[in-house]
Amino acid sequence: MPPRALVRSPLSDGEWQRLHPLTPLLRGGLFLVVMIGVIVANLRERLIELFLPAVTDLPPGVIPPDPVDFILAHNLILIAGGGALAVLIVLLVIFRLSWRFHTFRISDDDVEVRSGVLFRTHRRAPLDRVQGVNLTRPLVARLLGLAKLEVVGAGLDSNVKLEYLSAPAAETVRGDILRLASGRRLAERGAAAVASGSPVQQAADAVAAGIQGIVDGEDFSDAEPESIVRIPFGRLVASRVLSGSTLTLVALIAAIIVAASFSTLWVLFTMVPAFLAFGAYYVRSIARGLRYAIAPSPDGVRLTSGLFTTVSEVLPPGRVHAIEVHQPLMWRPFGWWSISVNRLTGHSRGSSDSNADPFATVLPIGTREDVERVLGILLPALPADEWTYVFRHGILGPVDDDPYVSTPRRVWLLRPLSWRRNGAVVSADAIFLRRGWAHRTLAVIPLARLQSIGLRQGPLARATRTATLAAHVIPGTVRTSVGALDRDAALALFDDAARATVAAAAGDRSHRWAG
Repeated sequence: MPPRALVRSPLSDGEWQRLHPLTPLLRGGLFLVVMIGVIVANLRERLIELFLPAVTDLPPGVIPPDPVDFILAHNLILIAGGGALAVLIVLLVIFRLSWRFHTFRISDDDVEVRSGVLFRTHRRAPLDRVQGVNLTRPLVARLLGLAKLEVVGAGLDSNVKLEYLSAPAAETVRGDILRLASGRRLAERGAAAVASGSPVQQAADAVAAGIQGIVDGEDFSDAEPESIVRIPFGRLVASRVLSGSTLTLVALIAAIIVAASFSTLWVLFTMVPAFLAFGAYYVRSIARGLRYAIAPSPDGVRLTSGLFTTVSEVLPPGRVHAIEVHQPLMWRPFGWWSISVNRLTGHSRGSSDSNADPFATVLPIGTREDVERVLGILLPALPADEWTYVFRHGILGPVDDDPYVSTPRRVWLLRPLSWRRNGAVVSADAIFLRRGWAHRTLAVIPLARLQSIGLRQGPLARATRTATLAAHVIPGTVRTSVGALDRDAALALFDDAARATVAAAAGDRSHRWAG
């Protein structure tokens, strides 16, 4: 059973609990939508005749035959009503059974979920492997005051979902899970072991804890922290317009104009789905960036975004495996950047959302000051003397006294535009990889998260005495390799990274951020 000092919700008491009673309604919503679609499809002629009689070819007052006419003509109203009532009762019974057999438990070591009536499933997420805790509120669930909690595990298809809980309960349970996963329970057990030898000491500790609680007052650590970044709506829209998708759209419009000039009007109709897809992309990407917030919290970095479906996640310390700051060419005049990360998501490779990590981009658009604030909470342990590798020499470099090992001049044809920027440097805490001229990027890989380091050489690289340095971490959107480096310089970076990684991993305690 979890220590009472670490949990505040009765749902986190270590006993099996049930989800919100409205859960079956939301989880069975797709089935209900399909049923409504079937009904509308069967009654479409009657609906058209009723609301749009001008578009039908039938004489006025003539209604085409449909199931309703058949029922009325054969006096089957009672049978049809009874059948509809029976189907409704069966659905309610199924929903009730699915809710009753869907339970969860939060212990001091795991989050467990059991579900299924005929075929039972039992999922478990060890707390010491938790990579994050997401709180998702789709539009319909938000109207009902509900939220979905997802515990992100460390393996494929390892996430555990609690859908749905009331929004206040979900927020409190998330705080309980993060406190239990933080390592505090280890300290609690150690303190209990010390106190167990003396009843007098136990009583004294209890009195001291009570007095300290009065002095400290109420704990508001679960309250929503204030965001350190604000994204104006105009900047968000402009960033989406000034993107590669817009260039593709412009090329598509030019192709349509050229085709139409040759009287190929059919192209206009075939391109309608493409325009709809572009419109949906812009609306979805802008809506996803609205209500954006990022802030430090006692249990990690809290991220929130989304207009229609609001997603909130607390990313605990030590769960970010790579960070990338990038700047497209069209953003450069405005001084805008974006930040992405690699992290474990726990989605299976075959799932539809395996590549749709909503928090791969932790800063959709921001100024230099915004980037510095976000990097400050993502890399809190980075020493002050290493921050020059980020902006001065990294994102804005190269400048004088450049510490990066870059592509040698003799092989500038391998990187004709970016050979001066293309480079890498290893510090005591991270590897910094700098790339790109038109699209500037800087990847930062904390050495404590590094799985391995590698060097690659193909036939061309061997002929030019160059090599590719690759940092092996959790896969994601961040590119963690840089090529066309001098072979001897790359070997030196390899040796420096190998030694520094051992030291960084030995001293890393970020995975027990409160232990």
